[in-house]
Amino acid sequence: MKTLTVSVVTPDGPVLEDTYEMVSCKAENGELGILPGHIPLVAPLAISAVRLKRDSGEDKLAINGGFLEVRPDKVTILAQSAEKPSEIDVARAQKARERAEQRLRSNDDHIDRLRAELALRRAANRLDVAQNN
Repeated sequence: MKTLTVSVVTPDGPVLEDTYEMVSCKAENGELGILPGHIPLVAPLAISAVRLKRDSGEDKLAINGGFLEVRPDKVTILAQSAEKPSEIDVARAQKARERAEQRLRSNDDHIDRLRAELALRRAANRLDVAQNN
């Protein structure tokens, strides 16, 4: 079966470089499934899980936004942050989710609601990737 080389890079350095048969991710305007030979594409990524599939199974990464570049034989993800399930501190993510939920329930006018919503989405994504791997 044909494969794609997948590179995931963050400001802290490379996170992953391997070959896969399919990449599934969520761009800001919808879900994408990428197979070898896909047309060239650049798309902004949403806070979401990236699923990397091959015969031996599926790998997941928690992506915190960024960009996806697709070429027929290579996918590059430039992410603000990317974590493998084994790297996610579940207790810390649960506390972050609880803090964000508390801020969103608060009636305090000084709360930055957009920031709290983004923090909640990041924490929920990290928990989903860690717990559903």
